[in-house]
Amino acid sequence: MLEKLKSIKARQEEIAAKLSDTEVTRDQKLFRDLSKEYNTLTPIVAAYDELLKTESDISDIEDMKKHEQYPDMLTMLDDELSELTRRREEKTDEIKILLLPKDEDDDKSVIIEIRAGTGGDEAALFAADLMRMYLRYAERHRLKASVMDINETEMGGIKEAVISIKGKGAYSKLKFENGVHRVQRVPETESQGRIHTSAATVAVLSEVEDVDIEIEEKDLRIDTYRSGGAGGQHVNKTESAIRITHLPTGIVVQCQNERSQIQNRETAMQILKSRLYDYERTKRLSEQASTRKSQIGSGDRSERVRTYNFPQGRVTDHRINLTLYKLEAFLDGEIDEMIEALVLQNRMELLRS
Repeated sequence: MLEKLKSIKARQEEIAAKLSDTEVTRDQKLFRDLSKEYNTLTPIVAAYDELLKTESDISDIEDMKKHEQYPDMLTMLDDELSELTRRREEKTDEIKILLLPKDEDDDKSVIIEIRAGTGGDEAALFAADLMRMYLRYAERHRLKASVMDINETEMGGIKEAVISIKGKGAYSKLKFENGVHRVQRVPETESQGRIHTSAATVAVLSEVEDVDIEIEEKDLRIDTYRSGGAGGQHVNKTESAIRITHLPTGIVVQCQNERSQIQNRETAMQILKSRLYDYERTKRLSEQASTRKSQIGSGDRSERVRTYNFPQGRVTDHRINLTLYKLEAFLDGEIDEMIEALVLQNRMELLRS
């Protein structure tokens, strides 16, 4: 580990020298890439410098103990040595985490797609609950959230919705929401008081920039149609809704939420880019024979990840066997405790592997 840290520190110093080179500053892409790498290495180098300082302090105290004769002074030195040893262990653990392989998308914003699954109207109402949960989470963390597209039902549920949550690191926290979310509750229309089970699927995509992926016009089929849904002034008036099919992959996206065809096309293209990026990323990972399947799940959209039980007021994440009895607050966006547990489990799995 120490050899790796030495090479990282040397690399950061090399990058620092390059960033002050006028030829590098003229090349915007190179300058941006080097700056990003420098910022990634900075916390590792800072922790390494602290570890070296702690090691030096431990060495100094051990030397002092060899020449110290007074018992009181020896006791003080032992106490200080104990504290420094504890600090060294903490810093070593911190560095191990910093050295874990980084998900290249962790710093990005996210696009979250929510779709009602089995359960009819109740599933659509639950999908609307999930959408509100993520919007409230974004609000609590002062992240910029917006609804990119939505297909509502007459009862106030949603058949599907696409939301954007912008902010550095949004993907690193919300990527674990991928999968099937199940709800158990008594519908308002249920006269016998029986508990119904329904579900919604959540797909979390990292939001891509134009430089991340290029789409050729010849690979697209673009159709226009009249918006549909649960009412609204602009519904079924003009052919402003857009459906884009990416012919090589068969991926289809549509948007009818905006007022104009141009706006709907821009939004649909943004969603398509994120879906294509996710498609390529998933394919790349699956082709790597050594890819680890973490205990927190593969991220598969069809994997059941969580159950929301209303009669018992609990929410259970099946990947880490964590149950929280705070369902109302959870659905109001207080999901940090669950997210932090998932992040910690992921780190532990990475360290084991």
